[in-house]
Amino acid sequence: MSELLDLFSGWLWTYLAIPLLLLSGVYLTFVCRGVQIRMIPEMIRVITERNHGSKESISSFKAFTISAAARVGTGNIAGVATAIALGGPGAVFWMWVVALVGGATAFAESTLGQLYKSDAHYRYHGGPAYYIQRALGWRWLAIIFAVMISITYGLVFNSVQANSIVDALQTSFGGTEGSAALSWGVGIVLATLTGVIIFGGVQTISKVSVTVVPAMALMYLGIGAVVIIMNIDRVPGVFADIFAHAFGMKEIAGGGLGAAISMGVRRGLFSNEAGMGSVPNASATASVSHPVKQGLVQALGVYFDTLVICSMTAIIILLADPTHAYGDGTLGASLTQWALAEQLGGWAVHYLALAILLFAFTSVVGNYYYGESNIQYMFGDKAWLLLAFRLLVVAFVLLGAVVKVSVVWSMADVFMPLLALTNLIAVLPLARTVSRLLTHYLEQRRRGEEPVFHRDDMPDLKNVECWDGSDVTARAETYADDNLSPATR
Repeated sequence: MSELLDLFSGWLWTYLAIPLLLLSGVYLTFVCRGVQIRMIPEMIRVITERNHGSKESISSFKAFTISAAARVGTGNIAGVATAIALGGPGAVFWMWVVALVGGATAFAESTLGQLYKSDAHYRYHGGPAYYIQRALGWRWLAIIFAVMISITYGLVFNSVQANSIVDALQTSFGGTEGSAALSWGVGIVLATLTGVIIFGGVQTISKVSVTVVPAMALMYLGIGAVVIIMNIDRVPGVFADIFAHAFGMKEIAGGGLGAAISMGVRRGLFSNEAGMGSVPNASATASVSHPVKQGLVQALGVYFDTLVICSMTAIIILLADPTHAYGDGTLGASLTQWALAEQLGGWAVHYLALAILLFAFTSVVGNYYYGESNIQYMFGDKAWLLLAFRLLVVAFVLLGAVVKVSVVWSMADVFMPLLALTNLIAVLPLARTVSRLLTHYLEQRRRGEEPVFHRDDMPDLKNVECWDGSDVTARAETYADDNLSPATR
């Protein structure tokens, strides 16, 4: 099964996913005038603004943490390790490329998620299924996307997260001895905790994410900073190796360049999710004054995930000189644990096991929400369907804990490109709408105003359900006393 999945995913990535991801990122960068680079200061301002809505509303920061809970997971530790093992140090460079061009893609899809969000029947919700149907009228594609993301995130990716937790704990507790008992024991505990949280709803998910995501990120960045300071004289050499292997003649002649690009793009996408259509589901929950705000916040999330956390993991691994691991596709979180132990001693194995547990478990929670949102899009609030989906999620968490590493990663490699292709087919035709929204936002910032959007500002945009001024966060008078300096071009 693993070999068949690898063969199919290899074809998908080589001929469809990688070209479309990179070209669409470049195109959206052009259309949005390099928004993901030139507006980084504005991203920071938006993510730190106070919540002007009710206590029950989801702020920009809360929506960011829900998406970060899914983004910041085993892709940052196990994913980077497998990318380096199979693609060499050059794979890290291509992860960076995916992040830089993917920032524009993340901006576009999250802005669209906000514009076409819904408040019918319950709190704000939305995502690609909504903008595919409402902006393009392609309900058939919206249904395909909703089914695929529910399976990909709720089931397949959650299996990957559970598997990586078990892999890390097995290394922490002494290898494979007694691994079957450990796998089942950890799986049962994870499944139980997952069930407790996901039955609590999106507010419970956001509360868990707001608490755990910053703590786990700081914990991991802290230990990574220690390793870098200890080896500061060798860090330039690590970056030199990354660039040399990304463009080296040896890699080109030996076919290694293709492996570096393929694994860098695959694991980069798994980590930051730019273009996959997952993050707009989280961004649509936010109560903000302008759709562009969540586009900016989620573009920043791509950088935080890949350029900061993934780079930290890559430096830790490459400082340990893992040449023995190249070509070994069975290595995941355990490679990062080994590399950290080489620098700090055996206790670091257990430290990282705890970090992976927190990273992966919050991803399970965030991944579930993406599935729930799309189940509700297709079927509404049918309690028995949500119950069935939640039980399936719990079952796949348990399943992922007890199957082989290669199988779950192979499944993820098949579903990722299919999901990204479905989403990008919709995002690209809507690029002009995103550009207009960005212009509308910047015109107000240049006047020193807090940007506010009302659907009457662009009456030609059809099927915009919200943005009618009924939400206090989207009214100009709410920000009348806020003093803003005009934004620079």
